[in-house]
Amino acid sequence: MAVKLRLMRMGKKKQPTYRLVAADSRSPRDGRFIEILGTYAPRGRSGAEPDAVVEIDNAKALKWLQQGAQPTDRVARLLKSSGAWDEFVAARSK
Repeated sequence: MAVKLRLMRMGKKKQPTYRLVAADSRSPRDGRFIEILGTYAPRGRSGAEPDAVVEIDNAKALKWLQQGAQPTDRVARLLKSSGAWDEFVAARSK
């Protein structure tokens, strides 16, 4: 089973929020998933918080990366911004 780290769309129309999930690569985008790793709100959570919000559990993400899960392009960028990707590269080079 090929596992991917990808985004699952949530939220209202025109106000997307995403869950970062580990899912089987054959399952649909908003379908079945294995585990929730975090959230991503590209438009912020409210008017008071207009910047993008990224909340990722780095320990869970690192576990899945070490087991061979492949992140999508967007998820890879989010992992780099949260620091999980740097931890993965450092652990892999040892």
